[in-house]
Amino acid sequence: MSENVRLFVTATRYGLIEHARNRFAMLLVAVFIPLFVTLAGLIITDTQVPFRLRDTDIVVHANGNELAQISGALTAVCLIIGFMMFAATFSSGAFDRRLCMAGFPRVALGLAKIACLVVAAVAVSAYATVAICFSWSPHQPILLAAALFCDAMTYGALGVVFGTLLRREVEGMFAIAMISCFDMVVQNPIASIGADSDFVRLLPSYGAMQASTTAGFSDSTPFTGLAVQLAWFSASVLVGLVAFHLRTRSALGPTMPIGVPGQSAKH
Repeated sequence: MSENVRLFVTATRYGLIEHARNRFAMLLVAVFIPLFVTLAGLIITDTQVPFRLRDTDIVVHANGNELAQISGALTAVCLIIGFMMFAATFSSGAFDRRLCMAGFPRVALGLAKIACLVVAAVAVSAYATVAICFSWSPHQPILLAAALFCDAMTYGALGVVFGTLLRREVEGMFAIAMISCFDMVVQNPIASIGADSDFVRLLPSYGAMQASTTAGFSDSTPFTGLAVQLAWFSASVLVGLVAFHLRTRSALGPTMPIGVPGQSAKH
């Protein structure tokens, strides 16, 4: 195993441990997701509402409570993964800068954050999909999970951006909460008269909402929706990595030997 790979594996392991120690996030995953999905199914009317699938220009008529469960699951995974990545990035900012000044490769640290995001997004998206499947049977549960995963990745990358750029914790939490709530409320035809407007194409979860609704209520494959969401994720990751690179300028050469992060400083 090369030195860079070893450092990447070490940084990823420490990052996952940091996420696992976030007990509030673990509680949100265990309780908030099924509770949110269940309440949406019980409180929202089951009257059918129209929703246009822009990939195929087909209008599906979905039960309002089932559509609300999809948008609720998207909101839940976005909030949880966004908060987790923001908290981890914000709290480890000074430590990451010290590591880089000691010679730890910034590429390894940046890739480790993406790896941790992937693991967290897979687990939370799968859990949210299972919670929905307990209430009703989506047409394509695997593609529904893929849509939730892509949206979680997008907001996780935004969490890294906010954790790197913002100076106070409350600012990042507020930004993630407000963006995700506005994002999903505007796209939900139950709550917004503008859900079918062209404006929704500009929202971060537009692709995921289209893909998840397609997966839930039709047999079409939501390639366009998933592609749009991956484009949002790629843009967010690019901004996050650039911000991380600028905030962790190394004072030493890239070949300086360093030890295991846990032995260099207390994380």
